Amino acid sequence: MTILRISLVVLVLGCGALAGGLWHDYQRFLDTPIQTSEPKIYLEIPKGMSLRALTQQMTAQGIFSHPYYFIALAYLQDDQTRIKAGEYELTPDMTPGAVLARITSGKVAEYRITFVEGWTFRQALATLDAHEHFGGAGLATLSDADLMAQLGRPGEHPEGRFFPDTYQFPRKTQGLDVLKRAMERMDMILAEEWDARQPELPIASAYEALILASIIEKETAVAAERPAIGGVFVRRLQRGMRLQTDPTVIYGLGERYDGNIRRADLREATPYNTYVISGLPPTPIALSGRAAINAALQPAQGDALYFVAKGDGSHVFSRTLDEHNRAVRRYILNKDN
Repeated sequence: MTILRISLVVLVLGCGALAGGLWHDYQRFLDTPIQTSEPKIYLEIPKGMSLRALTQQMTAQGIFSHPYYFIALAYLQDDQTRIKAGEYELTPDMTPGAVLARITSGKVAEYRITFVEGWTFRQALATLDAHEHFGGAGLATLSDADLMAQLGRPGEHPEGRFFPDTYQFPRKTQGLDVLKRAMERMDMILAEEWDARQPELPIASAYEALILASIIEKETAVAAERPAIGGVFVRRLQRGMRLQTDPTVIYGLGERYDGNIRRADLREATPYNTYVISGLPPTPIALSGRAAINAALQPAQGDALYFVAKGDGSHVFSRTLDEHNRAVRRYILNKDN
C-alpha cells in the first residue's frame, strides 16, 4: 500500500471516529435535562426572534452548554421556523427535546389569581394590585365611576359585578383584562340562572337577583343551607317583611364597622340597613358564587321566616317569631328557654 493510500485510510478512519464521537455527544445532549438549580425558570421569546438568537439567549441563561446541538435538533425536527413568541416556564426535568416541544406548542406560562366568594369588589381590586404579576396596578385608587367607565360599563355600580373564581392569564395581561373576564363571566352565569328561575318570584330583574344572592352569600358558608336561606328571604319579600339581615348593615357601615353591630347601628338609616328599609338594598354587597345566585332564583320551599346562627356556621330556622326568639335566647344570648 502506498503512502498516499495509507494517508487516505487514516483520514477516513479519523473522520469516522470524529463523526461517531460527535453523534455520541449529541445523543448525550438530547438525554440530559436542562441545566438549572431553580425549580422553575422563565424563557421570554420576543416576536420575530431568530433560532440562533434564541439559542444564544438560552446559553446565556445557562440552560444549555451546547447551543449548536439545539439548533441541529430544531432543524432535524423541521421546527426551526415554528417557534412561537411568549413566556415559557421550564423545569429542571426537561430535556432539550421537551424544551423545543414547549416553545413550538405556544403553551405559554400562565399566572393565577383568585377572587373569593363573599369578598367585596374592593377586596378583589386590592388582591389584583398586590399580585406579583401586576406589580401595583393601582386599580384600587380608581373611583367606582372611573373603573366601570374603563370596563365599558359607565354608570353601573361595580359591587357584585365580578364572578368569584380562579383566573389564569399569560404575561402582559392587564389587571383590567382580568376584571373584564370576571365581569363577563358573571353576566353569562347570571343570565343562565335568571332564564331558569322559578316562576312568580318577588324579584323584578336579574340585577335584583344578584343583590339577593350577595346577601345569601354573606349569610352562610354552609352550601346546603343556601336554598333555605334564599327561601326565607323570598317569603319575607312576598309578605312585605323587612329582610333584617346583619350583612347589609355591616356593608352600610363601611370602614366604620369594627367587628360589632350595636343597637344604634341597627337603627341607623343607611340605604343598606334592611332593619330600616323595605325590600332589597340598592346594590349587591359582595361577590356571589353560582350556588348563591341559584339559591336566590331557586329557593327552597317551606314556611320558615326566620333563622339564627348557631355559632358553628350553620343556622336554626323558625316558622314563627316566638320560635325565633327562643332560638335567639339559646344560641345568641346563651340562655336556656
